[in-house]
Amino acid sequence: MKKVFVTLRPQQWVKNLLLFAGLIFSQNFYNLNLFLKSLAAFGLFCLLSSSVYVVNDILDIESDRKHPLKAFRPIAKGEIKISTAVFLFILLALVSLGFSTLLSRSFALMALSYFVLNLVYSRYLKHVVIIDVMCIALGFVIRAVAGALVIGVEISAWLVVCTTLLALFLGFGKRRHELLLLDAQAGGHRKILTEYSPYYLDQMISVVTASTVVAYAFYTLSPEVEGKLGTKYMDLTIPFVLYGVFRYLYLIHQKEGGGSPTKMLLGDAPLLVNIILWFFAVMLILYVL
Repeated sequence: MKKVFVTLRPQQWVKNLLLFAGLIFSQNFYNLNLFLKSLAAFGLFCLLSSSVYVVNDILDIESDRKHPLKAFRPIAKGEIKISTAVFLFILLALVSLGFSTLLSRSFALMALSYFVLNLVYSRYLKHVVIIDVMCIALGFVIRAVAGALVIGVEISAWLVVCTTLLALFLGFGKRRHELLLLDAQAGGHRKILTEYSPYYLDQMISVVTASTVVAYAFYTLSPEVEGKLGTKYMDLTIPFVLYGVFRYLYLIHQKEGGGSPTKMLLGDAPLLVNIILWFFAVMLILYVL
């Protein structure tokens, strides 16, 4: 059971916290009914994303065995049989997709879209340059949209834009780490890595870094957003975003990190504290001031 739990990659469930974005920024965080709906949606997406991780490990079993880190995954090491992994994948997919229909039809549709996208990505799109990272970003956007749909609030264009840019930033950082970690063996693990170079990825990271910061700044300074949220203090959260981006770039370039954004988030104390402070600042501004 321990190996099965590891295969589900529970540390990656942190990404699904994005489903609470719609709840928080619609200022419904203290609405118990909507909070419980968001919590249920979060739980279902955790199961759904784990089903995707399982099928990805099955499809990539041979390439993972050539990877210095992924080779220790239970399926790659042979600690979990392929038949057991397939059963686990089907079970998780059926349970998560089935119960998602109980929340709302639109949410179930987004859950299905996320599931199909990741299946196609795992089989085909991860081998297409640039599109592979854009698919990762789309997965984050689907989470954010699903979180808004499940509680029936308006989907903000700013939410989509900022989520997309941040996800691209993380995605290109991940590709850069893989390329440098594997070096000459990069093509043997994942052929698409031969289409990238550290210089090219650094250029892409620079573009999305600037775009992310500017988009978030425009969001906080927008008169439309100010009127909708009923506060003019959201711009006070910009320093937290700046520090978070700069800290992440520091970890990528100076500490050779970026392979797992989740591990960097949970493992780097300054970055984690900064995100917690940003969250409390947002809550203070939206619900108190």
